[in-house]
Amino acid sequence: MKKIKEQIIVGLDIGTTKICVFVSKLNEHKKLEIIGFGRAESHGVIRGEVFNIDKTTEAIKMAVAQAEAASGVSIKNVYVGIAGKHIRSMQNRAILSRGSDADVITLEEVENLTKDMFKMATNPGEKIIHVIAQEFSVDTEHGIQDPVGMRGNRLEGTFHIITGQISAAQNIERSIIKAGLSMNGLILEPLASAASVLSSDELEAGVALVDIGGGTTDIVIYQDMKVRHTSVIPFGGNIITEDIKSGLGVMRKQAEKLKTDHGSALAIEMNSNDIIIIPGLKGKEAKEVSSKNLANIIEARIEEIFEQVSFEIKQSGFANQLIGGIVLTGGGAQLKHLKQHVEYITGMDTRIGYPVEYIDRNTKADMKSPMYSTSLGLVIMGFDDIKNIAIEEEEEEVLQEEEKLAHHSYEQQQQATKEHHVESQEEKLRRTKRSWLESIRGWFAADAIDFED
Repeated sequence: MKKIKEQIIVGLDIGTTKICVFVSKLNEHKKLEIIGFGRAESHGVIRGEVFNIDKTTEAIKMAVAQAEAASGVSIKNVYVGIAGKHIRSMQNRAILSRGSDADVITLEEVENLTKDMFKMATNPGEKIIHVIAQEFSVDTEHGIQDPVGMRGNRLEGTFHIITGQISAAQNIERSIIKAGLSMNGLILEPLASAASVLSSDELEAGVALVDIGGGTTDIVIYQDMKVRHTSVIPFGGNIITEDIKSGLGVMRKQAEKLKTDHGSALAIEMNSNDIIIIPGLKGKEAKEVSSKNLANIIEARIEEIFEQVSFEIKQSGFANQLIGGIVLTGGGAQLKHLKQHVEYITGMDTRIGYPVEYIDRNTKADMKSPMYSTSLGLVIMGFDDIKNIAIEEEEEEVLQEEEKLAHHSYEQQQQATKEHHVESQEEKLRRTKRSWLESIRGWFAADAIDFED
């Protein structure tokens, strides 16, 4: 296996509005260096799920071709994100009875306990995507993060389990295969986004990441470095665009441009006298739109989305433990005055999450946008994956070397035993010979005495 610094990782984000490909490697400072990028409009994905495989495949091919041209790398393997309203999460416990004479708890036992969670029964049509350890108990000791090396008769683990529709995962895989690629890993998108924008301090203190995509708003809550809750709200930036389209009577492209160029999440911050001119269609006059009316439409939908976000945070049971507050990311996080509105709705400290901590400082500014948090997070988790594989391979090599040494030591012991056995036989023979000779001498001595008599 190549060294990690020689590896090239490709992240593929199949989103509702765009499909992005990032080709990356690690520089000498262990920061991500983006060597290739590709982007294509997404027409086969609805609310995070692939519904048209052919259209999705064509968009993937287009984005991959751009990334290959920019990087000079032939792309074959990718880390892919999965999202959508079908994603569910739950908590479960697993128990391992070890017996009273068991040795210390091993890493293998902990891993087996985790693997057993993948065998858990799920709803029809669902599969387990991620199993994330929360904490362990050893006999009467609770709240243990790493039980390896401890002694105990009973090992118990609490796990956060994330499931998704089998059909959704299969549609992603079919699209990947039809595009001539293979999947290195399927990763939940909000976990990828969290990997790119959250600091270790936030993960420990407690934080709610809210990723506002085109079709969905994904939530993942961390506390004490562990994933505690995940959920998906089936509304994102596209529903705001649709509201603008119908509310102002404009085309969808015009509505999207109004949202990104002039939109605000707080109507009170906008001046009712500010007028936006929208070019008319052929032969028709231009249309005038009040920026305050535009903000009113956006604000209403943002309020609805974040009331649901606030509900999910409270339902998680960690609302009072999130010292890090809320971190907003994704394309929808770029909306003007969103931070202030979210703080008002939720009563929690809020910041916008930019994927800048783990990437090279010379990376272009537009690559550091919140809309690329998921794509860059997929790359980061890809490097973590190969790092873990490298560690496992190294541990396997060490284990094999130990087994080889143990076998060699055993052979030496066997040889020594054999030689000792041979020596013992020779010694016994010598003793026998000595005894025989002594007997002969005794006989001769006795005969001599008799002869003299």
